Amino acid sequence: MLKVTVVVPVHNAGDYLDRCAPSLLHQSIGPDAYEIVYVDDGSTDGSGAHLDRLAARHPHVRVFHQENSGWPGKPRNVGVRHARGEYVQFVDQDDELTPTALENLYRLAARNGSDIVLGRVVGTMAGPSRVFKRTVDHCTAADAPLFESLTPHKMFRRDFLLDHGIEFPEGRVRLEDQLFMARAYVRAKTVSILSTPCYVWNRREDGANTSASATTPETYYGHLRQVVDAVKKGTDPGPLQDDLLRRSYRVELLRPVSEPRVLQRTGEALDRYFSIVRRMALDCFPPGVREGLPAISRLRATLLEEDRLDSLIELARRVQAIRPRLTVEDIHWTRGSLHLTTTLDMLRPDGEPLTLHERHGRLYLDPDLLADIKGAENWEVRDPLAYAGGELLTHDTARDQWWYPAEDLTPRTEPAGAGRHRVVVSSTTVLDPLTLAAGEPLPPGTHLIWASAQLLGVGRRARVVLDARHPRLATATAGTPPRLIIPTRTPRESQLRLAVGPPGSTSLHHRLLLRTTTSPDLRRTATTVLRHLPPRVRRRVGRLARRTDPWSPGL
Repeated sequence: MLKVTVVVPVHNAGDYLDRCAPSLLHQSIGPDAYEIVYVDDGSTDGSGAHLDRLAARHPHVRVFHQENSGWPGKPRNVGVRHARGEYVQFVDQDDELTPTALENLYRLAARNGSDIVLGRVVGTMAGPSRVFKRTVDHCTAADAPLFESLTPHKMFRRDFLLDHGIEFPEGRVRLEDQLFMARAYVRAKTVSILSTPCYVWNRREDGANTSASATTPETYYGHLRQVVDAVKKGTDPGPLQDDLLRRSYRVELLRPVSEPRVLQRTGEALDRYFSIVRRMALDCFPPGVREGLPAISRLRATLLEEDRLDSLIELARRVQAIRPRLTVEDIHWTRGSLHLTTTLDMLRPDGEPLTLHERHGRLYLDPDLLADIKGAENWEVRDPLAYAGGELLTHDTARDQWWYPAEDLTPRTEPAGAGRHRVVVSSTTVLDPLTLAAGEPLPPGTHLIWASAQLLGVGRRARVVLDARHPRLATATAGTPPRLIIPTRTPRESQLRLAVGPPGSTSLHHRLLLRTTTSPDLRRTATTVLRHLPPRVRRRVGRLARRTDPWSPGL
């Protein structure tokens, strides 16, 4: 038996086939260990003939043709039925796999007998996700935030799908991915997560990704009801079911009545969305779903169910203006790692800290934030640390990849005087350049440092900014062979960033060039000087600069 079958639904893919195919054809697992099954869903642009030519040249490629079904669900199901691999990996026609994706995913799956394996998703459609913060051998929907990753670009044990009758809905069904994943997650006994990049999720230049196609609120939320029903069918009523349903309530249901959407729509369009999501909230979600939300999300849910649209609009205006405040208390190098002690809290629109007020042993959400909002008076916060958390993260700007250190920021409340309390996250975080990229060294290039936090139902990302109070950080070397690590600051925001050089390039001229390629002022000066050099010398310096930092634009 083959180890893996890659299933690719195709419809009028055009040039995207040539972008996707190379990443699938030459996987490190070896052509004898896997196959690629393309299912042509009635293409009319020559994609079907293109696939047939591809199969003629590559023995591990098979192609099946069918009449157009209108959506990826049916071709994916056909691909699973024809698959000969122990595991099935779904890939969309405009996306890619990293070169070692199948090998790494299958190794993790075989080691753990996994029903599902999630590989880290990167690319222009993917933002940072805590789901992939670290590799996990064994988890389930009961003990991991799997419902925060509901795309089907994952590896599935084929017998698991067949034994449970888990298929994609066929025809034009919005949220078909969520429905498929909900059915799979509630039945999976072992799920594994791989923190290294596996799947490259690309935003098409023509905006024609399936998820971007237009729909009506009636259709969209009608299909969301099916997702909710799938969770209910796969779980018993109680805390676990409430927890799994909370994601649909928090994201899909509250989105039309939260900023920015509720501030962008007006008149009949706004009333239409409001009435549809309100009816679904009342019909489909047990009270425990709403009650388990963090403070501001629970307030939105209550205002929604109580038919208070005007209050939701005003709350959205104020919450939209809440800003994060990050304080860097200490920063220093220790044994090749950068240690940062940080605290992050939230500021109200007037610039004052967002606080809780204590009265008679109970905590209430900041009355200055909620003043004159009907239905929000004396809003009690039963658990101020519900869903609270945070972390530092680094952004590889050249590759658009995000990496998480091992430590989380710890949530806590602290007195703010006069019976008030702040909710903050804080910790000392270790940025180890040799392990920060999912256990591997940071690749050469520029890496911006950010902080992210969720407090009281408000999520914000903040730049890690250094000012005159913080010491100038020395250049460090790490690893064998050594690589340069130069801490710098962006010119406009003074955001901390790490310039990482390639291994073995630590001489004085490498230090000067690496610092030059990451300093806008020095870059401008160097560019001006280079323009006046003879072409041969200019090309030689440019090649040397690119070897020093291959991910910085050439000088």
